[in-house]
Amino acid sequence: MSVCQTTIIIPNFNGIHYLGECLKSVYEDLGANRGANLGTDKKITPVIVIDNGSTDGSIEFLNRNYPDLKLIALAENTGFANAVNLGIKAAASEFVILLNNDTVIKTGFINGLTEAIKEDDRIFSVAAKMLKMEKPDIIDSAGDFYSVFGWAYARGKGKRDVGYEKEIDIFSACAGAAIYRRSALLKLGLFDEAHFAYLEDVDIGYSARLNGYKNRFCPEAKVLHAGSASSGSRYNEWKTSLASRNSVYLIYKNMPVLQLILNLPFLLAGFLLKFLFFSGKNMGLLYLKGLVNGLKLSFTAHARARKVRFRWANFKYYLLVQLEMYKSVLLIKN
Repeated sequence: MSVCQTTIIIPNFNGIHYLGECLKSVYEDLGANRGANLGTDKKITPVIVIDNGSTDGSIEFLNRNYPDLKLIALAENTGFANAVNLGIKAAASEFVILLNNDTVIKTGFINGLTEAIKEDDRIFSVAAKMLKMEKPDIIDSAGDFYSVFGWAYARGKGKRDVGYEKEIDIFSACAGAAIYRRSALLKLGLFDEAHFAYLEDVDIGYSARLNGYKNRFCPEAKVLHAGSASSGSRYNEWKTSLASRNSVYLIYKNMPVLQLILNLPFLLAGFLLKFLFFSGKNMGLLYLKGLVNGLKLSFTAHARARKVRFRWANFKYYLLVQLEMYKSVLLIKN
């Protein structure tokens, strides 16, 4: 039995207002790319939706309108990481595209990502060009960077879509619209479910880099993104608490002790600036509580089991990542 090259995995939580347009665009692109061997085996569904305990009628909508896709319906919200992990395990393809439910993809999106990741066996992920749904000439993300201050940020966010036409290496891909090499995901242990949501994509992209993989940006693969469909807004208490917690956990997992000591002055400065920023939004104490929870999480048995073990054979990758984290400070405005 042949295996289709790419499976599209869509996590959903109360996203009924977005699912119709999202899936319509996916199936239109699949139809336009039939000759690209993206999903030619009828025994393998090219689309998997994992529903995280929705209560808004999403499951009924999917069963009624898209009976051919594979639906994994969970009883409760288990988080983004667990949901996509279930989809990755259920897929039988060489590559998987993770796609947020609040997106509409442009024609050629699937084929563009698939061809980009096939260029090199060491490519772990390829990020799409994410554009704002309401302002499609404005960038939402053109790949993620990570700085020595402990900040992860979306390249180009809020800027006009000018000057983002080249394929480049990035620190990590935003899992809201990106393709991954499934064998590498399995090798790395999939997305860390302790994150629940936020920064799990930076974390696994970081781990992949330390193991010699590359992450790329594909400007030809375009997608419109509404943003914050599940959390409700860009800055809210739930997101701030989780993101601050996960920012500490990410550092613990991926930095060996000597690198952590080297970066500590920058990290402390970064946390202070973030605290002042969120204090201006009346969420300073919530941000600090998240940092404390991140420290607590880092001392759990789960964290120790998931920590990336330093190997001298990978020293050059640690050095390259460290240099990139310095460089990223200068690219924050880009």
